[in-house]
Amino acid sequence: MSETRLSVFKTYKLYVGGKFPRSESGRVYEVTDSKSGAWLANAPLSSRKDARDAVVAARKAFGGWSGATAYNRGQVLYRVAEMLEGRREQFVREVAAAEGLSKSKAAAVVDASVDRWVWYAGWTDKIAQVVGGANPVAGPYFNLSTPEPTGVVAVLAPQESSFLGLVSVLAPVIATGNTAVLVASERAPLPALSLGEVLATSDVPGGVVNVLSGRTAELAPPLAAHQDVNAIDLAGADGALAKELEIAAADNMKRVLRPAPVDFAADPGTGRLTAFLETKTVWHPTGALGAAGSSY
Repeated sequence: MSETRLSVFKTYKLYVGGKFPRSESGRVYEVTDSKSGAWLANAPLSSRKDARDAVVAARKAFGGWSGATAYNRGQVLYRVAEMLEGRREQFVREVAAAEGLSKSKAAAVVDASVDRWVWYAGWTDKIAQVVGGANPVAGPYFNLSTPEPTGVVAVLAPQESSFLGLVSVLAPVIATGNTAVLVASERAPLPALSLGEVLATSDVPGGVVNVLSGRTAELAPPLAAHQDVNAIDLAGADGALAKELEIAAADNMKRVLRPAPVDFAADPGTGRLTAFLETKTVWHPTGALGAAGSSY
């Protein structure tokens, strides 16, 4: 006797502090297929309280993540790429629905996203040599500059590129030792929420990445004004919202990466790796006490 089996619909949740809470407000909103308009899922509609909780989690995780060796961070990021590869078919379905792509084109986007993650994983222990080093000075001193992570970074994911754009703005932030509060694409949040599940089953410590879904215009202002957020990437903000957020960010002199047209399929370069790094310079005597070269 055959029975009709009911499908098990997936419940998407936020990813905050290594856990999967529902929105504090209990609100959800419908996510639909970009081509057919068919219902796909109910995504959590995050509140300002969720944003504040995410910042607390990111700050708590910052010490351990920034203190880890760059090589270790690279290993962790590579593990994320391995897990993404294992869930390739799921992401292909979600990207196809989110961006109105054919299965083959969505597969190409997912493959590029995994490759992009691997690319940033490889930069973790190399970027310091590129942007740091010894500076020539007139005097008996060593002058050394080294990059350090800025801190907690709020990242507004691109609205249209639901996965490749997402990876392209998130991976460089955590590769350089920062922790992130990510606001997913408002219209297409499902790939970002699924990425939270990948991060939870990889070696990324809880709180290093926190994923929120909902209205970008509702979540971005409290993050831009938050005194414990050190920087913000405005990739997913339109012109009017970006201007408002820049003004709010000035209150505690946040580092701001302004929105600009980006071809996420192109070589990303190192711009986003260096965008949220601070340069620390130290001086140290060489041992030479005079121009004649005498030493102690």
